[in-house]
Amino acid sequence: MEKKSLTSLLQITYPVIMAPMFLVSNTKMVVEGMKSGVAGCIPALNYRTLEELKAAIQELKAAKVQGGSFGFNLIVNKSNVKYKEQLRVLCDEGVDFIITSLGSPEETIKEAHKVGIKVFCDVTDLAFAKKVESLGADAIIAVNNQAGGHRGNIDPETLIKQLNENTSLPVISAGGVGNKADLDKMLSYGAVGVSVGSPFIASNEASVSQEYKQACVDYGAKDIVMTERISGTPCTVINTPYVQKVGTKQTWLETLLNKNKSLKKWVKMIRFYIGMKATEKAATQVTYKTVWVAGPSIEDTKAILPVSEIVSKLVK
Repeated sequence: MEKKSLTSLLQITYPVIMAPMFLVSNTKMVVEGMKSGVAGCIPALNYRTLEELKAAIQELKAAKVQGGSFGFNLIVNKSNVKYKEQLRVLCDEGVDFIITSLGSPEETIKEAHKVGIKVFCDVTDLAFAKKVESLGADAIIAVNNQAGGHRGNIDPETLIKQLNENTSLPVISAGGVGNKADLDKMLSYGAVGVSVGSPFIASNEASVSQEYKQACVDYGAKDIVMTERISGTPCTVINTPYVQKVGTKQTWLETLLNKNKSLKKWVKMIRFYIGMKATEKAATQVTYKTVWVAGPSIEDTKAILPVSEIVSKLVK
């Protein structure tokens, strides 16, 4: 069975989603992305209040152009205490799509489909892909081992082919796309489109410091390392002198507490909160504590550019 292309799923010109990035993504980026013919997505957690989230949706609806599409990312596990209220706002206000991460998307799929919103689910392996397929997901985001942030463990070609051969859902590849050749490669493996994040960090419109943007220009793929020190789950960051100093492994105490079944959940939630606060400070202020999340696709980032030019590099 031929799978629906991303362009037809979202009514966009090019098969690209500007990936949701914590602290980085904002409405300005998404508006410029839509004008350029791609879809844009923002983490709901980038908004502290439901009123701010509602205002962002209304702004994007007003700015929406033909050939553009917008959505929001929901963390659907217990670490996100705002999840149910965020889902309600997204459904009440109306968005084009929702991307779910880190948990079961069952409730999100059920509620979103009632109001005609498509749901794409982050997966890192076939087992979870088959699970979200059974729940009625509209597509899967195949998070491979080249992705930034919380990445998968399987290379893009293997993961895309495995998901295509064993599920009926369209596969959107996430990770390892920094230029047109990378995009074409993912499509040749069988992806219907791609989700691209890290190249957009160094955009004029991104909501982070100039230092963070410049780091994406100055560092490359070889400078990306995995750390357990942000959220407790391995996450890719730029290997700055500060990251080298504090190390990338959990402390002995965190490791010990994580082995305790009754304490594990709470340790993870506290570590997630502390890590996100540290990341927020590094992303928005000048500080020696530089923990900058990025993926290896910053290799192709040679200058801080407008979103429209970054899109153009990817699709033309």
